[in-house]
Amino acid sequence: KLLPSIVPAAWKATAAVIFLHGLGDTGHRWIEAFAGIRSSHIKYICLQAPEDEPGIKQAAENIKALIDQEVKNGIPSNRIIVGGFSQGGALSLYTQKLAGVTALSCWLPLRASFPQGPIRGANRDISILQCHGDCDPLVPLMFGSLTVEKLKTFGDPANVTFKTYEGMMHSSCQQEMMDVKQFIDKLLLPID
Repeated sequence: KLLPSIVPAAWKATAAVIFLHGLGDTGHRWIEAFAGIRSSHIKYICLQAPEDEPGIKQAAENIKALIDQEVKNGIPSNRIIVGGFSQGGALSLYTQKLAGVTALSCWLPLRASFPQGPIRGANRDISILQCHGDCDPLVPLMFGSLTVEKLKTFGDPANVTFKTYEGMMHSSCQQEMMDVKQFIDKLLLPID
């Protein structure tokens, strides 16, 4: 089991962001990106996937265990955002009982097994930020657009934001990371 990369909160952590990388990438690369946009009260955790990627169900269970650990550490689940890039972003859409989800350059896999109709309970009002480059050759923009339309059917469509970035391929850019920071800071305000 590989250890995650962590940017600790500058003070006591009152919120957490758990981020999942895509295939062929590492958590170490993403931790550098989050270190550049960090907020002092938030702990950033970038998971490092093993070489033999587990299936979605196993990976979702691993993420749930990490969320449970953060809750035991004193961070309520409604102060945790799970996000990811590409396959990691797709997986983040399957997490539950969170403050929000941020999904970068991803799609909704296993659409047929995803819940149908409006979501009830804790996730009904979850905020989702999905970002996508308009020149992505690996996950075409159309897949991102279809995913966002599906996500809007589960709860309040006003809680689902879709941002596109002109000329961006299957990668990230400074403007996208600033939009992610704004999304995180809006949902995870400092607690006195």
